[in-house]
Amino acid sequence: MNPNTDYKVLVVDDDFRVAALHADYVDEVAGFTALDPVHDARMVPRAVAEGKPDLLLLDVYLPQGSGLELLATLDVDAFVVSAATEVDAVRTAIRRGALGYLVKPFDPKVLASRLRGYARYRRLLEGSAGLDQQGIDRAQRALLAGEESVAAATPTEQAVLAAVAAAGEPATVMQVVTAVGISRATAQRYLANLVQAGSLRLELAYGSRGRPEHRYLVQK
Repeated sequence: MNPNTDYKVLVVDDDFRVAALHADYVDEVAGFTALDPVHDARMVPRAVAEGKPDLLLLDVYLPQGSGLELLATLDVDAFVVSAATEVDAVRTAIRRGALGYLVKPFDPKVLASRLRGYARYRRLLEGSAGLDQQGIDRAQRALLAGEESVAAATPTEQAVLAAVAAAGEPATVMQVVTAVGISRATAQRYLANLVQAGSLRLELAYGSRGRPEHRYLVQK
């Protein structure tokens, strides 16, 4: 996906007003664009084929069908967005591939956080030809965390992240030590935590001899 292209979101809800409201919520999140909402289960496959959305916001109870039934047939990422809170509905949604489950009504900030988490999830998955277990776990955590982990960063974490960003190139541990004024061990600990959280990416620079040097980049 072109990094300058918004993720397209298709809202599927039988209530016209709710669908329009959720589409407005989507449009308010940078990097996302809402397609024209769909209100009837029969129209969803065609809307997906023509609009090629990246993500569905899919209600459970729909005219002429069920969102849970659609989940089993559509090859597209989806969050179930529903007032249905029965255990069977939640389990079925997850079992059929829903990446998230939001209970209506919800604060628009909740959806915004989940959308940002989805964007981070996509970037983590698309940033490499292959993933190790740590990368897969990090991508799955991003779906639930959204931007909360960034918002909850300590001042030192923020300073370390800023130092890497300001370097303008892959930063070394010693560059961070100098910029932030912390010990090497402390810098390594914070850098490792930021890599695990998905905020930084680790690269190994191999010299002619000795161990490879760790270098850090801000995860885009």
